[in-house]
Amino acid sequence: MSDFDLYRRLLREARQFWPNIAGIFVLGLAATPIALLTPLPLKIAVDSVIGSKPAPRLLAWAGDRTSLLVAVIGLALLVALLDQVQKLSSLMLGTYTGEKLQLRFRARLFRHGQRLSLGYHDAAGTADSVYRIQYDAPSIQWISVYGITPFLTAGLTLVGMIVITASIDVELAFVALAVVPILFALTLFSRRTLRRGWKETKKLESTALSVVQEVLTVLRVVKAFSQEEREHERFLAASGAGMRARIRLIAIEGAYTLAVGMTTAAGTAAVLFIGVRHVQSGQLTLGSLLLILGYLAQLYVPLQTVSSSINTLQSSLASAERAFWLLDHDADVQERPNARPLRRAAGAIVFEDVWFAYDGEAVLRGVSLGVRPGTSVGISGTTGAGKTTLVSLLTRFYDPTRGAIFLDGVDLRDYRLADLRNQYAIVLQEPVLFSTTIRENIAYGRPDANDDAIVAAARAAGAHEFVSALPDDYETVVGERGMRLSGGERQRISLARAFLKDAPVLILDEPTSSVDASTEAAIVQAMQRLMAGRTTFLIAHRLSTLEHCDVRLEVDDGTVRELAAAVA
Repeated sequence: MSDFDLYRRLLREARQFWPNIAGIFVLGLAATPIALLTPLPLKIAVDSVIGSKPAPRLLAWAGDRTSLLVAVIGLALLVALLDQVQKLSSLMLGTYTGEKLQLRFRARLFRHGQRLSLGYHDAAGTADSVYRIQYDAPSIQWISVYGITPFLTAGLTLVGMIVITASIDVELAFVALAVVPILFALTLFSRRTLRRGWKETKKLESTALSVVQEVLTVLRVVKAFSQEEREHERFLAASGAGMRARIRLIAIEGAYTLAVGMTTAAGTAAVLFIGVRHVQSGQLTLGSLLLILGYLAQLYVPLQTVSSSINTLQSSLASAERAFWLLDHDADVQERPNARPLRRAAGAIVFEDVWFAYDGEAVLRGVSLGVRPGTSVGISGTTGAGKTTLVSLLTRFYDPTRGAIFLDGVDLRDYRLADLRNQYAIVLQEPVLFSTTIRENIAYGRPDANDDAIVAAARAAGAHEFVSALPDDYETVVGERGMRLSGGERQRISLARAFLKDAPVLILDEPTSSVDASTEAAIVQAMQRLMAGRTTFLIAHRLSTLEHCDVRLEVDDGTVRELAAAVA
């Protein structure tokens, strides 16, 4: 993606805040006349207070040199006050606009990341998306507020300084400008090198973050196998690569900054040499030379600002490119235009010659079956045979590679995605709880549910008794992934969530595989109550768990066969 494309897309993202950015630009423009006024009191003091040159008409009212000196000091203080007010106003407006821009862009990335298919996250890894959302998103703030606007105002300041310097001494103006082509060439060279370097560095940092996330997520396994040192070394290796890449970039930036500093220093030395000669020949007054040197310092400030910001700019552009890459990645599962709404399904499901493949390898082959509303379907099979994939196609976590699945006679792909997924309640093998209260976890599928409905769902799932015994009962915070509760307690909270949602189709993916026999019996009783009147797909390794199902299916190497009489 070219710089122009990046700037265009960033400005389009920021269009809601264009008035704010215009205000920042206007405040930035105010810096130009203030910068032009800054060395003026010194010139007047040297030429008219110390020297004998007449005071400017603006200060002609000062009758003697003492009054003129006081006026000059007052003028210097006024210019300093204006300078500070301009900087404070720019800071406040820039901070407000930048933070709002960053929040909005980060939220957009997060929303899009949630909508991407599971296949994308399986391939790219969640840490990569986390890095792009958390660390690449702020690029819009730096470029829109602290990048483009200062560059434009610096350019205008540069033009103003050149015009005024040329009006005083054309030769000195040309000498001062001689460094510009050199600085431009240095910037062009470093830009390409730094952009490539920053893209690689951010990729390495994302890899290091994935190590941290992976290890802390499965810390119990790491501790159980005493692999802390091994994971520490793996983290050091990933982080060390990122560190070395950053050091290389800092070295390049340092060399570039040194070259810029020496170039501007050479320009200043040349102006000083020629300027002193002009003063000695009477071509220029000492005050005018000091004014030019003051302007020269101001002239080189915007050039040095642009030059010194090149590293941060290239880092931000690399981040913006990564963030837009995430936004440009379309979900594998798309909602069709004019998709059909769905309030509540009856629950009739048909698989018609369904095939599905991961990365070209077939996982399901020619699956065809029909299920009437309210039927319970038990699914068994070896690990990796395709059981979970079969039910994941029902919820459109993935779409079939070939064939179609119908709900109440309509292809799943013709329904609105949110409406379709509202027809399912899901209980997984590893219960998923959020680090909030039990009440909020049960009500996750129905946030507007009242207390009576939440308690009724907990009773139906066999969870009310142990929840009531907790110090804060339903207000108990379960901790990250619910780890303050036992496995059986977490699973009953998941069942309560499914009861409360009251969806017409139920998916139970090995819900008793990780609990003991007594807990399993209680969960099975709760599941049977939950399954009543609903179309249910129950995956289990233990065949005893499936004995109450109306239909039994076995998945074997991607094919499905019935172990009981067909229902449809």
